[in-house]
Amino acid sequence: MRRGGEIRKARREDRDPGLVAQLRRPPGGRDARIMLLAQLLDRAGTGVWAAACVLYFTFVIGLDAGQVGILLGASGVAGIAGSPLAGHLADRFPVRSLLIGAHLLRLVALCLLLVVTDFALLLPVVAVTHLGDRAAKTLEMLFATRVAGDRRATYQALSRSSANAGYALGAGLAAIGLAVGTRGAYHVLILADALSFLVAAALVWRTREPRGRGLVTAPTADADADAAAPQAAPAAGGPSPWRDRGYLRFVLLDIPMHLDDSILAIGIPLWLVSRTTAPHELVPAFLVVNTVLVVVFQLRVSAKVRGPRQAAGAVALYGLTTLLCCALLAAATGGGAWAASAALLAAAVLATAAELMRSVSSWELAVTLAPRQARASYLGVAGMAQSVQKSAGPLLLTGAVMAAGPAGWIALGAAVAGLSLVQRRASLRRLDALAGAPAPAAAAAPA
Repeated sequence: MRRGGEIRKARREDRDPGLVAQLRRPPGGRDARIMLLAQLLDRAGTGVWAAACVLYFTFVIGLDAGQVGILLGASGVAGIAGSPLAGHLADRFPVRSLLIGAHLLRLVALCLLLVVTDFALLLPVVAVTHLGDRAAKTLEMLFATRVAGDRRATYQALSRSSANAGYALGAGLAAIGLAVGTRGAYHVLILADALSFLVAAALVWRTREPRGRGLVTAPTADADADAAAPQAAPAAGGPSPWRDRGYLRFVLLDIPMHLDDSILAIGIPLWLVSRTTAPHELVPAFLVVNTVLVVVFQLRVSAKVRGPRQAAGAVALYGLTTLLCCALLAAATGGGAWAASAALLAAAVLATAAELMRSVSSWELAVTLAPRQARASYLGVAGMAQSVQKSAGPLLLTGAVMAAGPAGWIALGAAVAGLSLVQRRASLRRLDALAGAPAPAAAAAPA
């Protein structure tokens, strides 16, 4: 009996701890816990603004639909520069200080929205806000990759769970302000978002600068050796990601591996209202399904993907899942309201499943495929994939895929599935090349 009890106890200890336990003791300890709280509050503020910005620009500022589209489109393009800029600066300056600066930049830009009403002035203000937003997200992951080390995938899962909880909280708070609908209520929502940036900056100030400027290394023996090397080396003579064709190929192929975001946020709702008989009241359910599934399953999915080779395999699963999601969307037009609703809800589940796999594969491969001595600048370039998708994805779905009808969804799913296999093969080849190259030759950037 005693031995049986010991075996059961050992099995319980071998299990991965749950979400709450992991949040209490995340990879990276105290600093990681503070950063997760900062991200939660940051995303809550971002959720407030995301839910209110279009209505604010339309009903408070008085912009027409075309001006709102230009404003948000231009800001999205400006945001593309945020990731590589953050990575470039992180090779030269402390990540902690840069992240505080990014939060304060967003704070100032957002407060300017309270007084700026001219369209020509709104363009640079909103563009700076998006630039700071993308830079902050990249710097957060650079910070996490350094403090979490080999357990960066677990931290990434915790980060996504807390971020989704923050977005949901922010959207709920925004609903209260939108129900009031006055100019003062919109200004309160803007100030709430600005306050989240201020509190996030204060929390980041309480953390300690992670070791290894520019290196983004794991706490292994090799990482300790790298950390002991002169810190000026990466900035002075490290390889450039812009001249690394193999890594740029990875980043280019990673752009369609983020299309689940546009499919869920734009494609499925617009397809529902324009091509199916499903009730419009179903649209909010897609966000609820996504939020709940990410919070509940992100940590479990991350625990199944350990190491870069399994991450490469997850890329192929991403393509297959996206293909099935698109097939369901194509089939949603062929039945009645109940059949269409079931197909759309199932498509939302599959889009979320693709997101879960992408979230653990994309960053893991971005880290491991980059030369150790210049990972910060490399990861900054890798962050462009998501930014480019956010700008081009909606145009692709509305201008080409949905215009082609059900055949457009099938073509999109097949294309993503095929590109995912190309990405998997290219990633495995680069991993083999990096594993076979001596340490100094890693800077040669194998294709």
